[in-house]
Amino acid sequence: MTVYFEDEAGISFGFNPEEKAEEVIAFVRDHVECPYDIEASVTLVDTDTIRQVNSQFRQIEKVTDVLSFPMMEYDSPRDFSGQAFQNSLSLSPDTEEMMLGDILLCSEVVKAQAEEYGHSELREFCFLVVHSMLHLFGYDHMEDGERLVMEEKQKEILETRGYTR
Repeated sequence: MTVYFEDEAGISFGFNPEEKAEEVIAFVRDHVECPYDIEASVTLVDTDTIRQVNSQFRQIEKVTDVLSFPMMEYDSPRDFSGQAFQNSLSLSPDTEEMMLGDILLCSEVVKAQAEEYGHSELREFCFLVVHSMLHLFGYDHMEDGERLVMEEKQKEILETRGYTR
């Protein structure tokens, strides 16, 4: 597994965000039973950057907590045998790992939401990485049924790892 990590925001946490991101990414990969070694990137950004990217890619002119950019398509979440997945499967020429996608995480929002929700920055950070990883594996929350499945999967993963509120 390769995780490319970059901290463009330069905001300190009481934990090592690169190590935590790698740990959570590996756990989610195993939890969804991904049969491939994966390659993903995580970039920590400030509010201006995430607002610009959100506007550019989603036409939403506001700050958000995390954006996910999946490289794979799925017929259904974590369906590694479906036609959409097989057609979109891309392996890195450098690592021969599946290029899963990119996560853009706003450090300032991690801190603000942790305070707002009354839990640790570590819990909020891990929640957002889990949330984003599930998007990279084909989960979504646009419709109620999808949302309930994704929320249950998030809760299951976070509780298994001990990242509770």
